[in-house]
Amino acid sequence: MQLYLKELTTVAEMLKNIEMMRFLYPSFSLEKYESYLNEMVPHNYKQLAVFENEICVAVTGYWRGTKLWSGKYIEIDNFIVHPEHRSKGLGKMLTDYIDIKAKEEGCSMIVLDAFTGNFTAHRFYYNQGYGPKGFHFVKIINEEGLS
Repeated sequence: MQLYLKELTTVAEMLKNIEMMRFLYPSFSLEKYESYLNEMVPHNYKQLAVFENEICVAVTGYWRGTKLWSGKYIEIDNFIVHPEHRSKGLGKMLTDYIDIKAKEEGCSMIVLDAFTGNFTAHRFYYNQGYGPKGFHFVKIINEEGLS
């Protein structure tokens, strides 16, 4: 088993891994994914993927931003490990890489959202040194627009 990490920086590279995104968003169309990526990539969005023999088995998006209360930060977005490859250390590979990236870019923190009922993800993030800082409040304006 040959595993390697790769930063994906172009829409074309990211589109190749739509099947991984469909583990979170089963009805995600290629057109919708491409449309979103075309909006996100110009705003510092990248993806980090783990490949096994040229097949994507884990992926996460991330962006660097700045907030008044924290300064520079990296936000992890859509953290996915293929169900057949879970508990093999792939998630840790991704978070370790993001940790290094955040330090290199002078960030003060790494942030992410995990749905309140996703206890498996909570346990994983706690084990990686993450903890809740507050509440992420959401007001849905258009339910049909959600993925």
